[in-house]
Amino acid sequence: MQFPAARILLFCRAPVAGQVKTRLARTIGNEAAVRWHRALAEHCLNTIVPAQLAPLQLWCSPDIHAEFFFRQQAQFPLTLHGQSGPDLGARMSHAFDVALSAAEYALVIGSDCPALSADYLYRALVALRDGVPAVIGPAEDGGYVMLGQRRNHRPLFEDMPWGTAAVFKKTCQRMEDGYLSLPPLWDVDVVEDLQRLKQEADCLSLSDELAACLAAFPPVSFDKSNN
Repeated sequence: MQFPAARILLFCRAPVAGQVKTRLARTIGNEAAVRWHRALAEHCLNTIVPAQLAPLQLWCSPDIHAEFFFRQQAQFPLTLHGQSGPDLGARMSHAFDVALSAAEYALVIGSDCPALSADYLYRALVALRDGVPAVIGPAEDGGYVMLGQRRNHRPLFEDMPWGTAAVFKKTCQRMEDGYLSLPPLWDVDVVEDLQRLKQEADCLSLSDELAACLAAFPPVSFDKSNN
């Protein structure tokens, strides 16, 4: 383990039709969206675990009891934790509180960014280890795909317009001096992101299930007027 004093916190929802990838589901349907959600989460785990960066915690929503989460625990060296809080900010803040009670620094990531690499996480962990107070990985849509802290700075999670293009900017405005921002990445929210994934697949090390999803994905553009 390269960073035993760190924790990586992977946030993930149980793969339930109608509750995951809802924007994507408007175009491809709920069942297909669930398959993509599972594939993206498993791809993330297959990216993180072999790198042996830091102890991994899977933060589950709505709780830890979905069969999907138990399968990941059986397959990968990780611990399961239930998300707690009325909104995403409160849930992330709680996760940081728990992780930092036993670790010197921690990173929170989502499960839907296929471009998130072990090298990207390594850069963030090195910065935190060397004393940078916080590290953020912006998303191209105005949010962020990763946030790391040495201590839980709660204003980052309070009264934040989650799900909007203002999240990254507002978060940076509240960051402690000396934070590091890494290059922006993109995540999968809408069908155009699947088209992009198909175009960039050769540059990514895709998991088997994600590659299978991609192989079954139509190479043509969807007509949004039919949604």
